[in-house]
Amino acid sequence: MWGKRAAAALVVMGLGGQGQALDNLEFRLVGQKNDDLVGALRGASLLVDLKSRDIDDTPDILSAAQGDYARLVETLYALGYYSAVVNIRVDGREAAEISPLSVPARISNVTVTVEPRSAFTFGRADIAPLAHGRDRPEGFRTGQPALATVVRDAASGAIDGWREEGHAKADLAGQDIAARHRESQLDVTLRVDPGQKLSFGDVIVTSDSAVKAPRIRQIAGIPRGETFSPDDVEKAAERLRATGTFRSVQVTESETVNPDASMDIFIEVVDQKPRRFGAGLELSSNEGLAVSAFWLHRNFLGGAERFRVDGQARQLGNVGGQKPDYQITARLERPAVYGPDTLAYLFTDLEYEEEPDYISRKFEIGIGASREFSDQVTGDLGITYMRSRVTDLYLPGEPTRVLNVLSVPASLTVDRRDDPLNATEGFYLKVEAEPFYMLNDDQPGARVSLDTRGYRAFGEAQAVVLAGRLQLGSLVGPDAADAPPNDLYYSGGGGTVRGHPYQSLDVDYGGNSLGGRSFVALSTELRVDVTDKIGVVGFFDTGYVGPESFYDGSGDWHSGAGLGLRYDTPVGPIRFDVAGPVQGDTGDGVQIYIGIGQAF
Repeated sequence: MWGKRAAAALVVMGLGGQGQALDNLEFRLVGQKNDDLVGALRGASLLVDLKSRDIDDTPDILSAAQGDYARLVETLYALGYYSAVVNIRVDGREAAEISPLSVPARISNVTVTVEPRSAFTFGRADIAPLAHGRDRPEGFRTGQPALATVVRDAASGAIDGWREEGHAKADLAGQDIAARHRESQLDVTLRVDPGQKLSFGDVIVTSDSAVKAPRIRQIAGIPRGETFSPDDVEKAAERLRATGTFRSVQVTESETVNPDASMDIFIEVVDQKPRRFGAGLELSSNEGLAVSAFWLHRNFLGGAERFRVDGQARQLGNVGGQKPDYQITARLERPAVYGPDTLAYLFTDLEYEEEPDYISRKFEIGIGASREFSDQVTGDLGITYMRSRVTDLYLPGEPTRVLNVLSVPASLTVDRRDDPLNATEGFYLKVEAEPFYMLNDDQPGARVSLDTRGYRAFGEAQAVVLAGRLQLGSLVGPDAADAPPNDLYYSGGGGTVRGHPYQSLDVDYGGNSLGGRSFVALSTELRVDVTDKIGVVGFFDTGYVGPESFYDGSGDWHSGAGLGLRYDTPVGPIRFDVAGPVQGDTGDGVQIYIGIGQAF
């Protein structure tokens, strides 16, 4: 009977060596040519998986062949083929008829023959009742392809709609599905039981943890007594995971409903190890070696607090005559302060910088809070006190001045990137404003900055990504000579303009070179994936530093360009960039940058 029919498509998975049990595996599609359907069937097949992994155990091959009937039929249903016929022949015998007690000694040839026949469309497609404002999916309508996945999506979508309105126990009450083979139509009627509208009951911690149970409930932030929302349940789990204190988090709904129409929520957590150490390394041909390390203590005070100490040494190796800089920072964070989405922090910072223009010994302490307004929007507000001893190297006699500065830093961050470590789509925006008051000179001022980044992927596999970055900065108030050195702007190096030495572009104030009061930087990258792990990058950076508080063109520009390699790892891509100057006189020769993570 098969010989009288033409096979529209023939897929041969390859010939194995003589020692393999399965020498030949064929997929045949009868009656039509449909490469997409063949691909879907192959993707669902256990036989294809065994063949690709060169597994030659005969019982495994027979078991896979017998298991493929259900897998292939399920795939055909998902694609709207409800009259299909599937035959799987093992050396000429139907696989389903071979007893597991009489497995052949060797299997050489397996032929999978599929006759899909006509694809079905929906005849009747009804689902009720639906939650207010919800409608059937566009695909679940008369005349549309009758895909099993569409039926499942229609049912789950209707249930989700009721759950979003507080009906936590909404479920499918019944279904009537009939295939009319003569007309190639599928009639589907789905009945939904919304159940009663529920509120949140007690929140019960069911596991032992070093974090106190009241703190776990406080961090989760499930609003007891308010109308049930699945988003609140998922958000509670996300808040607990975000603390970094727990290795696993499960937030589940009670199977039963309380007499007062409330439903309890159960939380189960497994603690992480309380302490962690880490270190980092970055090398640049003109900035030297940067070494960093940290020590982290989770659950520092028993309430999921996070205490971290960071140390960093930069510009090691005396590259270009640059002297080392050192910094150590300690930060304590406590989640769920003034609500589950607000985190409070306390930090202190000690830093020593020796730059061409100045030497700074700085101590800073601050307190503040960070609030998550949504999954993409975060705000930060704090108050800090800084005391620094600055030696101005550009002045005769190298005079020293002491600065005492009180500031109120604030920021707003919008992060809509698909992956913060290696973004291919979306954008990032951070606006910072830091009004300050210099106590020594009774002088107010403010520092404002903007950092925005955008990403766009191209191609079917999104293997090409165009990335861009714009940075703006402004210092208002004190003159450059009176301002804290850390508040002045420079350009050059890995974070601004590659191809020019670190902080090589400054401003000439009548023979004295200092940082500027205004700053602009533009960067573009074209990232191309060569393999799953390796990518190449072409980039161009340009930067501006000026003496004025707001850009007026009185300062100087410089720019650089280069090529780079990326190797993808679980912690982000390893970056290797080679760049040279294109414009400006602050760079000379090729610069090399090595680090972890994209440049931006």
